[in-house]
Amino acid sequence: MTFLSQLDLQEILQTLSVLQWLPVYIILGTISIVLIPYFLVFTKFWILSVLALAWLAYDWHTHNQGGRRSAWVRNWTLWKYFQSYFPVKLVKTHDLSPKYNYIIANHPHGIVSFGVFVNFATEATGCARIFPDITPFLGTLEGIFWIPIVREYVMSMGVCPVSELALKYLLTQNGSGNAVVIVVGGATESLLCRPGASTIFLKERKGFVKLALKTGAQLVPSYSFGENEVYNQETFPEGTWIRFFQKTFQETFKKILGLNFCTFHGRGLTQKSWGFLPFNLPITTVVGEPLPIPKIKRPNKKTVDKYHTLYINALRKLFDQHKVQYGLPETQELTIL
Repeated sequence: MTFLSQLDLQEILQTLSVLQWLPVYIILGTISIVLIPYFLVFTKFWILSVLALAWLAYDWHTHNQGGRRSAWVRNWTLWKYFQSYFPVKLVKTHDLSPKYNYIIANHPHGIVSFGVFVNFATEATGCARIFPDITPFLGTLEGIFWIPIVREYVMSMGVCPVSELALKYLLTQNGSGNAVVIVVGGATESLLCRPGASTIFLKERKGFVKLALKTGAQLVPSYSFGENEVYNQETFPEGTWIRFFQKTFQETFKKILGLNFCTFHGRGLTQKSWGFLPFNLPITTVVGEPLPIPKIKRPNKKTVDKYHTLYINALRKLFDQHKVQYGLPETQELTIL
């Protein structure tokens, strides 16, 4: 009752909407991984497991061919509460014409990329209204699509694998007006994220530029101001035993799962408590001006480097134009590693 007295109904619903997010994936994945073999081997309902596996085999390529999005799922009221928790906002600086396809590159990754999820995998901020006739597809790890039930859930939100096969299909075989959203820094960048930081991992990330050249898709820079503020990340002093343990665990975790394990914390169920909920701080994703890209079947390194440099310049310009408005000091610079 003490907890309930401290929060009104709206705050409770907002907190629960964020609290459920990652556990839902874990629960759905556990149901699939545990129950399908269990029913198959130990119960008389083995036919259910057979049907589930048969459907997975039959539907195996769908996630690489545009998926199976659902306007109903993207418009769940749940996502509106999720968006309001921070709140998350989507800002357009230029129109995106439905005559073209786009690669929207986003920075920074943050710990779990709340900004791009809310803005592009749901309609909580009105993506369809802000960018009419543009269909967004948020890229994520392909392994998620190997898990029954989980794959259906993420496909319904317009999430796709961040693989060349899936992205090239959307950019070359799915008509026009498609925008694939890629968090370029990936797991490596998550280790750079902490409050007050504006450091991104981009110098050696050129695959998205090469993909744009191969497909003729326009490159669009975007930056999620506030993404780094919603969690505190701990990096222990070099030379200490706890830092050795942290680095060893992170390297092993990434080698096995392709993910970086971040030592982080946020708030608990109440504002001033400690826990793993993100802090209630605003996240604003600003989408910049499209950069026209020529279509070149086999771009050479010099061409890729040229457009990579043009992209970095466009991103720096976007960052500098909006940093003060969204909470950073005038002297703050975008650091690119």
